[in-house]
Amino acid sequence: MLVAACAAILLTSMSAPGDESPAPGRRGRVLVFTRTAGFRHDSIPDAVEAVRAIGRADGFAVDATEDAARFADSELPAYDAVVFLSTTGDVLDASQQDALQRFVRSGGGFAGVHAAADTEHGWPWYLSLVGAEFRSHPAIQQAAVRVEDAAHASTRSLPTPWRRTDEWYDFVESPRGAAHVLLSLDETTYQGGGMGADHPISWCRWFEGGRSWYTGLGHTRESWSEPLFLDHVRGGIRFAAGYPDSASDCPPRGTRTAPPRPAS
Repeated sequence: MLVAACAAILLTSMSAPGDESPAPGRRGRVLVFTRTAGFRHDSIPDAVEAVRAIGRADGFAVDATEDAARFADSELPAYDAVVFLSTTGDVLDASQQDALQRFVRSGGGFAGVHAAADTEHGWPWYLSLVGAEFRSHPAIQQAAVRVEDAAHASTRSLPTPWRRTDEWYDFVESPRGAAHVLLSLDETTYQGGGMGADHPISWCRWFEGGRSWYTGLGHTRESWSEPLFLDHVRGGIRFAAGYPDSASDCPPRGTRTAPPRPAS
């Protein structure tokens, strides 16, 4: 019932006039990776089905896997982007890490969702690709999300402030300056935030020839039936994959954004 409702919502909201196919003359393909070597989110099955529904509505294929052997030079070139969907811990060996690097450096895209920032803590290149490293989080609760860039494919449909319930990550360092911030948290609207006035929660960047997009949202099962959240994920995947209506949505390398001013 949940998946059917999710697909119906997506089919309605994603057929806006002027929406383009993934790439002229061919069907796109995205690899969703959900392997965990630490905490495992019970929302993963809902998330995979939701991303499959996005793919059906948008005309790109979605392959979901827990098999790290898919990260090989013989496999990855078939995909426009890889999505690390609430992965945790060390999930790739050295040869698989090398294959992911080559994929990104050859123009492939990366989308990270929620615990993708709680993955491969000992691999600096991966943490740079994601943009930030998970540190901690308070209890699940409602908070206000600020939209800092309303033009990106993953934020165009969002209100600001966007009030919703999720598990709100703190990061070791803010990605601002290295990445283009799309969404940030207003820590005055919830308890236990640890980053202060500058708390990015979603961002994009051009990285070593490829594209990277990350969102810290998506912990709860309920997230994966929220139309606004699904549209956020949809836009992020489309940007990472380089699809025509989203491929240039992130400002050029070196673009910096200032943190939001505290509310008066």
